[in-house]
Amino acid sequence: MLKFIDIFNFALFVIFTVLYSYQAVYTAVALFSKYRKKKKEKYVAKVLHRYAVLIAARNEEAVIGELIKSIRNQTYPSELVDIFVIADNCTDHTAQSAKAAGAIVYVRNDQTLVGKGYALNYMLGKIKQCYSDKNYEGYFVFDADNILDENYIAEMNNQFDKGYRVLTSYRNSKNYDYNWITSGYALWFLHEAEYLNRPRMELNTSCAISGTGFLIHRDVIEENGGGWKHYLLTEDIEFSMCEVLKGEVIGYCGSAMLYDEQPITFEQSWHQRMRWAKGFYQVLGKYGKALLVGSVKNKAHKFSCYDMMMNITPALLISLTSLFMNLIFFAAAAMSPDIGYRVEHHALLAMVTSMLIYYLILFAMGLLTTITEWKKIHCTTARKLWNLFLFPFFMFTYLPIAIVALFKKVEWKPIAHTCVKSIEEVR
Repeated sequence: MLKFIDIFNFALFVIFTVLYSYQAVYTAVALFSKYRKKKKEKYVAKVLHRYAVLIAARNEEAVIGELIKSIRNQTYPSELVDIFVIADNCTDHTAQSAKAAGAIVYVRNDQTLVGKGYALNYMLGKIKQCYSDKNYEGYFVFDADNILDENYIAEMNNQFDKGYRVLTSYRNSKNYDYNWITSGYALWFLHEAEYLNRPRMELNTSCAISGTGFLIHRDVIEENGGGWKHYLLTEDIEFSMCEVLKGEVIGYCGSAMLYDEQPITFEQSWHQRMRWAKGFYQVLGKYGKALLVGSVKNKAHKFSCYDMMMNITPALLISLTSLFMNLIFFAAAAMSPDIGYRVEHHALLAMVTSMLIYYLILFAMGLLTTITEWKKIHCTTARKLWNLFLFPFFMFTYLPIAIVALFKKVEWKPIAHTCVKSIEEVR
């Protein structure tokens, strides 16, 4: 029995290592690209393209004004950027606030088709109906709580002009320093930007859209029927998987920085990450088989398919399997005198060892990200260091969330945003 426990845990460790070892290469590539002596010459766009900004907002009157202000204060020519807000099932003054700030506002009330995907599709339909003469070449998508660095659109335009039809950007946080929950989110998004999407760009493979701060070429929208057709709980991930399977290479612009607000209470965080976890399961169920086949048979985008499959196959599942099986070993030993104390102790030690290994991996991930992104993290040195030790615990809280999400019906729920800051205040 003792030998079986050891073999089982070692096998899981090997599986985990084999599946995700390529991300160690990502880390090396990211570091090389950030600190190489001879930097690549920066590409400057030959054309200033015309864009529409899409903001789906539900009860966001407190924060939406600062986002619109940060868009209007861009270094990019304002006459080439129109801002559209869809006040989606609002019960506050979001529409009035957005209109007063200078946006074109539409109001949508639909309690049946609820979610960001439906709101985006509605807005794209209105633009096609009423503003087709504008000939927008691309569509930015932001959440209402975002604010943009003043060079954001100009930097994204440089990459867009190079030929990328879908682009994501650098995601920072407005409230990194609030507590261990906000810093946990923020540190993960910084890691995702610089240690997943940056190396993907360097290796000419596809990046992944993450929630907010992305740009889509009008041709991609037209290819999808002229609107938005992704309505799962994580419509951003669904869009990414769909485009990768079509052969699209999603780009990343690390010099285009946006800031968003993270949930500040565990209850809010629980509901949000429950939706994310359920959404990942939905996307895995819908696209997992196609990605698996693509990772074997798609000659041109084989690695992108594999990478995206790993992106929607939570590493937590392996952790959950390890934890669950060792709990079974522990319970069996505790209830059966024939198995004995040694097996019970061994199973408990295996669980503790596994958690310690995962803690150290996550701590190292957070440490590296904190060091390299130090100047972009806007909080005190003490807070940066303290958050390093709490980051693995934040990630561990995904374990119960992932378990519950397997069995619970999850619906989209809005997260209250109250962090009202200008770009100058954040920095």
